[in-house]
Amino acid sequence: MTREAVARWVHEVASRRTDASFDGYVMVTPDYNHSSSGALKNAIDFLYAEWNNKAVGFVSYGSAGGTRAVEHLRLIAAELQMADVRAQVALSLFTDFENFSVFKPSEFQHDALTATLDQVVAWSQALAPLRAG
Repeated sequence: MTREAVARWVHEVASRRTDASFDGYVMVTPDYNHSSSGALKNAIDFLYAEWNNKAVGFVSYGSAGGTRAVEHLRLIAAELQMADVRAQVALSLFTDFENFSVFKPSEFQHDALTATLDQVVAWSQALAPLRAG
């Protein structure tokens, strides 16, 4: 995300028109130097209360499926009082991208995505009383 894009996103959230109204999220991240991208971390850090008591799932990509980036995001989510779901989609640059650039996911990724989304929905519903309270 560019600085301008982050500023627009923060303005939208601050006016309560977008992200604050959601019950759960799916974050998509590359594995960038064994962590998430600075742009995503910067966007996440602009908010706090908007993340509290909400569920989060992860879709990641990289040479090791982006799993190292998700390990870091799980720690960040805990600090933001988010419930991270166990299932995740880990896309390999070697098997889920043609020539490392054209997205062509393996068939089994469909099941991983379904499990991730189902868990985000279930946890979002389970956390509803905390958000209401």
